[in-house]
Amino acid sequence: MITNFKKLQLVLIKRTLLFMMLLGSFACDSDSDKEAAINAVPISLEVERFDQEFYGGAASKIPDLKARYPFLFPVQYKDSVWIARQKDSLQLLLQQEVNKTFADTAALEKTLTHLFQHITYYFPNLPIPRVVTLTNNVDYQLKTVYTDSLLLISLDTFLGSKNPLYEGIPLYVKKELDPVYLPGQIVDKFGSYYLPQPEDRTFLAQLIYYGKKLYLQDLLLPHLEDYLKIGYTPSELDWAVDNELFIWQYFVEKQLLYTTHPEFQQRFLDPAPFSKFYLEIDQESPGGIGRWVGWQIVKSFAAQNPERSIQQVLQTPALELFNQSKYKPKR
Repeated sequence: MITNFKKLQLVLIKRTLLFMMLLGSFACDSDSDKEAAINAVPISLEVERFDQEFYGGAASKIPDLKARYPFLFPVQYKDSVWIARQKDSLQLLLQQEVNKTFADTAALEKTLTHLFQHITYYFPNLPIPRVVTLTNNVDYQLKTVYTDSLLLISLDTFLGSKNPLYEGIPLYVKKELDPVYLPGQIVDKFGSYYLPQPEDRTFLAQLIYYGKKLYLQDLLLPHLEDYLKIGYTPSELDWAVDNELFIWQYFVEKQLLYTTHPEFQQRFLDPAPFSKFYLEIDQESPGGIGRWVGWQIVKSFAAQNPERSIQQVLQTPALELFNQSKYKPKR
């Protein structure tokens, strides 16, 4: 009897493994079919190098540039301001570095084409914006700007984290001033454009808002590493994964989920060198750890509700999404 029971166990295990392999195969086939459909989406995209036209052109070209790029020339400034900027030594040094890093736009256009194929596939009614590149005083608060008709990319904020021109910029900011973070930055701004900030000001609602924006990156940048999507280093992402249970227990035990106090936005959601638990582990943690937790909640909800479209996932109210996510941190 024991021998027969063991044989039965082996048969059941083999059948289970076969079933799981078949499921995995179907999922891979489905993903491959979807990617094939996305890659077939026709996209016509051109990157306009305003930065090179402005700093590489003569003062006499200013009127023509103002006519073609009126959104870059506030009316209160006279042409003399722009002419002086064309000759400014710091601006010319920045442009020189931009020209080295982005000698041509072939790679950037390929990346953007792939991105907008995904955006068009999931959001077919949204227009493809005009893409214009700038050099903008390394304003890392405005690395990219996304509207329904315009995508601005400040190339001088993606020269590489070790570029000597970034000396003096805090390390947690500087690490993201690298071309590898550019696609994620664009999708983050797309998320801000597509998803309005929730009226619900609870900490939970804010977690899930940022989680939805990161879930967008999973769909629109499926081949991008997770650490690049959230703006972490690989070791920072490892810390988040390893400490998921502790982070969640801290949020629950401190009763943070339903508080509306802005302190917790600053401690766990805003960009920072580290998250502020006010414990010894703070220096090891990456900033904005609440965004990562929100991401896991939204992914759990999407996995529990595979029949829902991306639009339905994004439109689900925070509390409903959380309750249906069955989120359980990994041990």
